[in-house]
Amino acid sequence: MRAGRARRRREAHQGPPGEQRVRSARPVAHVAAEMGISRPTAHKWLRRWRRQGEAGLHDRPSRPHTTPHRTPPAVEDQVRWLRQDRKLGPARIAPILGLPASTVHRVLARHGLNRLAFLDQPTGQVIRRYERSRPGELVHVDVKKLGRIPDGGGWRIHGRAACPDCRRTTGFDYIHSAVDDHSRLAYSEVHRDEKAATCAAFLQRAAAFFAACGILRIERVLTDNAWPYRKSFAWRQALADLGAAGKLTRIYRPQTNGKVERFNRTLLDEWAYQRPYTSNDERTAALDTFLHSYNHHRCHTALGGKPPISRVNNPAGQYI
Repeated sequence: MRAGRARRRREAHQGPPGEQRVRSARPVAHVAAEMGISRPTAHKWLRRWRRQGEAGLHDRPSRPHTTPHRTPPAVEDQVRWLRQDRKLGPARIAPILGLPASTVHRVLARHGLNRLAFLDQPTGQVIRRYERSRPGELVHVDVKKLGRIPDGGGWRIHGRAACPDCRRTTGFDYIHSAVDDHSRLAYSEVHRDEKAATCAAFLQRAAAFFAACGILRIERVLTDNAWPYRKSFAWRQALADLGAAGKLTRIYRPQTNGKVERFNRTLLDEWAYQRPYTSNDERTAALDTFLHSYNHHRCHTALGGKPPISRVNNPAGQYI
């Protein structure tokens, strides 16, 4: 659309080849009618062209060069501090600083603080979101620890009164997950431990799953600082076999590995705790159904409402 407007601006004063309509003494009103624009607009573009030449016809923002009534920087700093430190909204910041709530909202929007979802809750810092440009460029890997379900069901079925002993005797499952950064395609397995050999074997099977879906090569693998990822020879060998580079997150910064961390939360809400299970095997068997639904049918807001498989290898558009 902008290209079309720029073309009409140029054509407003340039006629057929070798001729310029306005410079050939044709009335500006006639040229404006021919181009489908108003006379004031035609005169404005003509003035710009006479003063600045071709550069004056390019699109530019209509924002004024100076705004003398803009909120002072010191006041904006106070607004930002109240938002990031105390997590207050415009309606609560406004009376503290004696400003209209609309002004506070404009200041917050100017600095990217108008939504609390944009902030890291513990620190109040603006979350820097990123996304790799192609599938397989970066894969996030993580392990989620989950209590096993006793045969016959646990307290979610029978109630806490029927399970007075709070000590866990059934042990834990470890959910190993891998999520592609660009497409959000996910793969998970349930294991009894998170040892180095288990992690390495999981990575090999995850790579095979991604390859079957169209991600033929994994370039980098991002993990936290758990021992199997830092010190294990088996993990390093698995990376070498795939031709991938390993990368660790900063210590105490799980946000760096945020895509798989968010997937873990979805995993709990829509699989592990989605309904009561009568046994641990029943819950484990339901994982494959959840993964298929997540990858092929569940809409993802970061993907424009489409499922992850739509970004992998879907030339015909048939991903459901």
